[in-house]
Amino acid sequence: MSLDKKKVVVGMSGGVDSSVAAYVLKKQGYEVIGVTMKVWPDMEEEEREDGCCGLSAVDDARRVANELEIPFYVMNFKEIFEEKVINYFVEEYISGRTPNPCIACNKFMKFDELLRRAHNLGAYYVATGHYAKIEYDEKNDKYMMKKSNAIAKDQTYALFNFTQEQLKHTLMPLGEFDSKDEVRKIASELGFINASRPDSQEICFVKDDDYGRFIADKKPGKIVPGDFVDKNGKILGKHKGIVYYTIGQRKGLGIALGKPMFVVDIIPQKNQVVLGENEEVFGNALLAEDVNFLYLNKIEDGLKVQAQIRYNAKPEDAKLYGEEGNKVRVVFENPQRAITPGQAVVFYDGEYLMGGGTITKKVR
Repeated sequence: MSLDKKKVVVGMSGGVDSSVAAYVLKKQGYEVIGVTMKVWPDMEEEEREDGCCGLSAVDDARRVANELEIPFYVMNFKEIFEEKVINYFVEEYISGRTPNPCIACNKFMKFDELLRRAHNLGAYYVATGHYAKIEYDEKNDKYMMKKSNAIAKDQTYALFNFTQEQLKHTLMPLGEFDSKDEVRKIASELGFINASRPDSQEICFVKDDDYGRFIADKKPGKIVPGDFVDKNGKILGKHKGIVYYTIGQRKGLGIALGKPMFVVDIIPQKNQVVLGENEEVFGNALLAEDVNFLYLNKIEDGLKVQAQIRYNAKPEDAKLYGEEGNKVRVVFENPQRAITPGQAVVFYDGEYLMGGGTITKKVR
């Protein structure tokens, strides 16, 4: 099938960002098709206001599509979402890691499966309301991803899994906006029903934000109480199950030891949560797996980057060293707080996203 370079499928979540992205692309002359991905679970009516997976979100997306006079479809992505996002989320927590389901959703859903379906509709591009920019470097014949103009809203941290082919077929028009307020202003002026809809803050498929209950429902009997221990293995008390804890956590431990204590490690094989003082939460190096680089074919040991270890963290100076099995060792210039297995570590060269991977452990 031949693909039309003026045709684009916009993933419309029902939120203001994807709605304005669709408007901007239509204004730029593209033939826009709106698509909402039906993912989880059965589009129940009972949902929170900031959710992006329920009936009201679909209704909002449909209303915006009607306002823009563009075709709109709801497509079933439930099976692949269950496999690639839900199951991953549950298994990571059970394994003592802290997952990032938004990264998995971007990788497998929006820029893989949705792109395939866009091609089936004859569209050359897929587009989303992400705050990021895609550029083409003619000199090196490579597509590059750059941080959004609206730095406070930049989402490149969750977009490190792109291939060159996916970048070639993706549009992100909101990367050129200087603020979210600009986007809301456009939506308000156009009379979009979702102009003031709150941003989604938590995991869309866990309606009450109770991860433990959600995982217990999915995997009965897998959450088992165990021991809090110190770094020497001395038992300090009982925890309610490793899925309730993450590296660096202080609040909600349910144990009083006479001084502030933090989660410094989780040992799933022993069902133990290791507690320590604040300085024990810091580390200056990590190992990452499943590493993807957007435009580099290989790295030289000692490559200087700015590395970011969580969504709201500041990128910090670091060096990369290749390891066997598509892994890298990241050595920071300064110690980093709460290096968390399961989270992403993402590499930048100034404003340009180089790539990233999944943290496996803190190392020396």
